[in-house]
Amino acid sequence: MEDHKQRALLHFLKRSNKPVGSYVEALQDRVQELRDSYDWIDPKWHDENMFLQLMIVDGCFMLEVLRSTTGVSNDYAYNDPIFSHHGKIHIMPYIRRDMLMIQNQIPMLLLEILIADETGKEKNEEFLNKMILKFCTPNQDFHKMGPCLHVLDVYRKSLLQDPRKKSRHQNKSPGLIHESSGNIIRSAVELHEAGIRFKISKSTSLKDISFRGGVLFLPTIVVDDTTESTFLNLMAFERFHVGVGNEITSYVFFMDNIIDSSKDVSLLHSSGIIQNAIGSDKAVAKLFNSLSKDVTLEPESSLDRVHKKVHDYCGKRCNEWRANLIHTYFRSPWAILSLVAAVFLMVLTIAQTIYTIYPYYYPSDASSSPEFPPIPLAPIPSPH
Repeated sequence: MEDHKQRALLHFLKRSNKPVGSYVEALQDRVQELRDSYDWIDPKWHDENMFLQLMIVDGCFMLEVLRSTTGVSNDYAYNDPIFSHHGKIHIMPYIRRDMLMIQNQIPMLLLEILIADETGKEKNEEFLNKMILKFCTPNQDFHKMGPCLHVLDVYRKSLLQDPRKKSRHQNKSPGLIHESSGNIIRSAVELHEAGIRFKISKSTSLKDISFRGGVLFLPTIVVDDTTESTFLNLMAFERFHVGVGNEITSYVFFMDNIIDSSKDVSLLHSSGIIQNAIGSDKAVAKLFNSLSKDVTLEPESSLDRVHKKVHDYCGKRCNEWRANLIHTYFRSPWAILSLVAAVFLMVLTIAQTIYTIYPYYYPSDASSSPEFPPIPLAPIPSPH
């Protein structure tokens, strides 16, 4: 990719009509801050000139890639391997996947400095956030996210955006869900047999999981070839960054609980929860089961309350009996008609039996009826 990065840098400099030295000067005052953004860097990048060269090349390439969806970087050749129509279809998806790898992140500060020096004016943080989100998820609505560390952080916050704007304390409840606690939620098929229905949440936020009235609301998720890599990097980001939260990890842990086999995936797919783009339902089940390996949750998991509500609901036998009745006799219109017909015939049979045996136990006794005195008849007059 280095040759492609150098070509993108030349296009960036030509379009901005500024020499590379201008960007070097803009970054020199913040070079230590940029270095501190990394936990560890190779010793060869300790040289300031080499480090700044790396930052400018990677930063300009990142901006060119992000702008490929806006039409700003349309001065490339028609047969360009990356920025042509062909490249946007066949190469950009792989670049997008690599941009979401935790080891490929560059500081958001770098992009902000480059844009400010290019345009001559400061851009607010939401300008970059919106550009990144439009590239990663073009069909998703944008909400303000505040300051972000890098592209992966922006993408993570976009998955967790809550349009209802709940407070942090509303999403948390005390308690810790461990694999050995006994509060593990059953699989989707078992929950369905216990009377729980699945419906799509009102938003696409991975935090928008709730349970009320015997209905478990879950956001829709598209499972494709990039899902595993993306979730692994998001979970790694949460694990190594103290204070950012564990919502992605909690979501993956929750989905692993309710997905044990292909039958669970098929049930969630029929409810519109999972959109399978990788083939078999078995592959989706295997994906979620492998993602949550060795995962532990923090005491204040946002899904703790949902865990407990679902577990308590399944613990009531009356709910399971009602579910069995519904699954057995109300699974289809024909089953309902058969049940109604059977009940009607049973009522008729019972009525007929009662009318048959009632005279036997309660016979009509004529002698017991009261005797009335004879009514005297007037004499018939004889004819003259």
